[in-house]
Amino acid sequence: MLLQQQALLRQKLLVLGSLAVGSLLYLVVRVGSLDRLQPTCPLDGSLRPPDAGQILLRSLQFKRVLLLHELRKGNGTPEQVHLHAPVQQLPRALIVGVRKGGTRALLEMLNLHPAVVKASQEIHFFDNDQNYARGIDWYRGKMPFSFPHQITIEKSPAYFITEEVPERIFKMNSSIKLLVIVREPTTRAVSDYTQVLEGKERKNKTYRKFEELAVDEATCEVNTKYKAVRTSIYTHHLERWLHFFPAEQFHVVDGDRLISDPLPELQLVERFLHLPAAISRSNLYFNATRGFYCLRFSLLFNKCLAGSKGRTHPAVDASVVEKLQRFFHPFNQKFYQITGRTFDWP
Repeated sequence: MLLQQQALLRQKLLVLGSLAVGSLLYLVVRVGSLDRLQPTCPLDGSLRPPDAGQILLRSLQFKRVLLLHELRKGNGTPEQVHLHAPVQQLPRALIVGVRKGGTRALLEMLNLHPAVVKASQEIHFFDNDQNYARGIDWYRGKMPFSFPHQITIEKSPAYFITEEVPERIFKMNSSIKLLVIVREPTTRAVSDYTQVLEGKERKNKTYRKFEELAVDEATCEVNTKYKAVRTSIYTHHLERWLHFFPAEQFHVVDGDRLISDPLPELQLVERFLHLPAAISRSNLYFNATRGFYCLRFSLLFNKCLAGSKGRTHPAVDASVVEKLQRFFHPFNQKFYQITGRTFDWP
């Protein structure tokens, strides 16, 4: 009788041990992609349980981890172990731009989806000649570990405006999904200026006013040599991408709407990436102190974007704003025509 009880106890301990190891493996893969999450924001609003889509996906992930543990104990072939093991995968989707359009917010919000794993840092592989020369294996080595059913996503907003990038990405994967997030062009240009201004001020350096940079003093016309202005001519850059990729491989995200009401934009991206619906209202809560939405991954993990996000823009002369809006208008119309999406821009 005592021997039977001891055998039963050993069997229960073995099962519990397998569950513990499986849980640990799952957390290593998933939490490792959450960029050192910590409860940086107060939890506003009521906590609601995840929806059915999230429960199903996370259940499948947990079962995959348990299966992998069993295979590694000697019950499976090397091929079976490899099939179910987390690996570093090349991205199947890229957020290619635009700078100050909301690329970081989009990446972090998409990472709420259990089938999405993000590269935490901007890799700058395709826009940096030195990095690109290191080869595709170097790039793969910068990716997070993920399971075969998950999509790895990387974002580097400099990709959108760098001339060599579209061809380089095409050579890696001609069927890759491409995400472009845009904001009203004048607002984006001022935000771009604000980020540079803050960097100058931290170094106790002076910087010219936005109006002086955006408008050519000699001609009183918009200064298209100013990078913040050039970046906001979205159609100019997009046309270069269309030499390599069809319009169907692009999805344009409304960066202004992602700030004010992110869920509809995220649901559009889920459909574009052929992901099951999993991101819900319970994953997003408005933080009144920060003035934008924060992310709730679970009852234990929530995250707000860095304090550098949502900087206060300097006041810009109204006549310069109007001049820029008139300048961007024809480019915006062409952008609407190419992408099939319109925005409420002046």
